Amino acid sequence: MHKRLFTPGPTQVRPEILKELATPQVHHRSPEFSELYAAIQPKLQQLLYTENPVLLFTSSSTGAMESAVTNLVAKRCLNLVNGAFSKRWHEITAGNGVPCDAFDVPWDVAVKPEMVDEQLATGQYDAVTLVFNETSTGMLNPLEKIAEVVARYPDVLLLVDAVSGMAGTKIDTGGWKLDFVLAGVQKAFALPAGLAVAAVSERALERAGSVPPRSYYFNLTKMHKSHLKNQTPSTPSIPHMYALNAQLVDMLAEGIENRFARHAKMAAIVQSWAQKHFGIFPEEGYWSPTLTCVKNTTEIDVADLIKRLAGEYNLRIANGYGDIKGKTFRIAHMGDTQVDEIEGVLRAIETVLGL
Repeated sequence: MHKRLFTPGPTQVRPEILKELATPQVHHRSPEFSELYAAIQPKLQQLLYTENPVLLFTSSSTGAMESAVTNLVAKRCLNLVNGAFSKRWHEITAGNGVPCDAFDVPWDVAVKPEMVDEQLATGQYDAVTLVFNETSTGMLNPLEKIAEVVARYPDVLLLVDAVSGMAGTKIDTGGWKLDFVLAGVQKAFALPAGLAVAAVSERALERAGSVPPRSYYFNLTKMHKSHLKNQTPSTPSIPHMYALNAQLVDMLAEGIENRFARHAKMAAIVQSWAQKHFGIFPEEGYWSPTLTCVKNTTEIDVADLIKRLAGEYNLRIANGYGDIKGKTFRIAHMGDTQVDEIEGVLRAIETVLGL
């Protein structure tokens, strides 16, 4: 039996969106495909508050992360690390032979603008990676303030993993001057996994054109050339694109600001509950609007809680990730989830634990 997902990716997908995946196939070099691609573009731009092109990757978010660092680092990359996925971005950068350094911060501490300023002042870097909403810890790093710092260094590009934030909280790509901001669609977009999107600035595209190619599949210059013709360089996941287009139509019908407000309301409910019964892992003031990482202050058996929720209620939440597995557990409040559903999963947890 299907388990209702309250995990921070993949998230629950509505039946009507799943049906879009069964749309009869079209050829990816046909006018029908180009029309679909063109229809998606302005909707994504509206969601991301940008006029920049938003490229589509038939891959997980990790592919878009790899694309960013293999195309956009000419000199050296600063990887800001305060969680499992920011650590992964450093590993991706180093693994591709891109010169880089990790700036490590404790996982429960936000990356602060002054930290970034101090590192960039060395003059060593021409790109910096930041995870906006760290899925492993429920940490919302202060992207807008960090972007203000990076903007003071004209040669430095700001590359942003917004994987579990995009479509759940505002990302002012244009106003904050973000050069590359990416996400997978299996989180706050509430779509099946397998597609990633990334808004790319003009100066990032210029940089990509000057950096010797390090990747074929994730080559931004090739992707942008195809993008200008409402195409992709290689065969994309067309079913995902039909689903994405339909979901974006529904998002705009709900109202983007209304969608963000719904996420904020759900976050407030879960975080108030977590404070009452447990604790919250990240430092206060930097809590995610799309998932809460609950600190296991009473030392419950997290694996058993997850097992019982699945077996008794057909609900699935997530254990802590990596180094904080068992020490935390995560409840997602993102995508198309509604307030009453969030309240329901909290009641189920209370029942299982006897709270």
